[in-house]
Amino acid sequence: MPAFENLFGTFYDKVLRDDLLGEVFKNMSPDHVRHVAHFVAEVFGGPKLYTSEDNGNHAKMIGKHVGKMLDEKKRQRWMSLLIKTADEIGLKDDPEFRSAFVGYLEWGIRLAVINSQLAENPLAESEPMPRWGWGETGRPYLPSDK
Repeated sequence: MPAFENLFGTFYDKVLRDDLLGEVFKNMSPDHVRHVAHFVAEVFGGPKLYTSEDNGNHAKMIGKHVGKMLDEKKRQRWMSLLIKTADEIGLKDDPEFRSAFVGYLEWGIRLAVINSQLAENPLAESEPMPRWGWGETGRPYLPSDK
C-alpha cells in the first residue's frame, strides 16, 4: 500500500501542474489520490480498501470518468506521466510486475476515455471489481457494456 500511495501522491502532484491534465483534475476531491491508490492495489489483489473503507466499486470508479470528455492526447500524457513517476520513485521494475502494471494501466485508461464520452454510467453497481494478475488479461470491452 505505501508504494501505491507514494506513486499516486507524487503522480497527482505532477498532474496538477501539467498544462494539459491540470485543468481536468483541478477540482479533484482531497480523497482522490487515496481512492485511486486503494482501487489499483485492490485490482492487483491487495487489501480491499477501496470497496470496504472507501465504499467504492467498479461502477463508482467508471462513473468518475463519465462526461469528462477525455481524448487521446490526455490519455497519452496521463500514461506517460504515470510511468515516468513510477520510474522516478523506484516502483518495482522487474519485467513481470511492470508488464502487468502497464497492461492494467493501458486497459484502464482506455476504458476511462471511452466512458468519458458518455452521459451516464454504463455499469451497474453489481459489476465486480476488475482483477489483474501476472500473465492474465482483463476481459474484452464489449459494446454491450455501454
